[in-house]
Amino acid sequence: MRKPFIAANWKMQKTNSETEEFLNAFLPLVRGIDDVDILIAPPFTSLETASRLMKSSNVLLGAQNVYFEESGAYTGEIAPSMLIAAGCSHVIIGHSERRQYFSETDEVVNRKIKLALTTGLKVILCIGESLEEREANRTFDVLNTQLTGSLADVQLNDITIAYEPIWAIGTGKTASNEQANDAHAYIRDWLGKNKEGADSVRIQYGGSVKPDNVKGLMAEPEVDGALVGGASLKPDSFSQIVIGARG
Repeated sequence: MRKPFIAANWKMQKTNSETEEFLNAFLPLVRGIDDVDILIAPPFTSLETASRLMKSSNVLLGAQNVYFEESGAYTGEIAPSMLIAAGCSHVIIGHSERRQYFSETDEVVNRKIKLALTTGLKVILCIGESLEEREANRTFDVLNTQLTGSLADVQLNDITIAYEPIWAIGTGKTASNEQANDAHAYIRDWLGKNKEGADSVRIQYGGSVKPDNVKGLMAEPEVDGALVGGASLKPDSFSQIVIGARG
């Protein structure tokens, strides 16, 4: 059985002091929970603060992005080794907002994944379709394209997949439990046909996950966790999501 994995993506929110305030409230709420993997991905500027406060806790530290070069004249970019030095064990790659606003292609995502894994980071790979693509019944075509390009010449060790339908991110709309499970089942089937170790890969759902819908999502056989945005910004709501994932 795959262990549930609940991750927080804070995006461009929370200063150092706000990060400290959050963690001082949140960590006691999830202390002792060992049947769910918990991760928080704050902004780059809060990584050091989060790492210090989470060092002896049961919560993992992740980053929201990484570059595909280890060093050089790349103003504003962050190398995998820098994230590891800051205390990160994971990095989110290919989030729809990176694809949409910063024109990241599957090729770029693939290069980032390869270097991150080589350096020792574990990867949360985000994939998902737009509302237009879903309404045109192209969901599986989009997932196939993204998986094929993003995972080219990549083994599944240390990879988590986050299925995030773009139409459900920050909109208040959530894919039905059945829609989520169908997409996850397609992803696992694709992995099984194209890679080794598909059964052990955890597939998270992302898109307006909240305390009141997490149990229903987690009850689906192919949903192994959640990548949480807005509801991860408050200690109470995020801790309730973690607890809800325990079944």
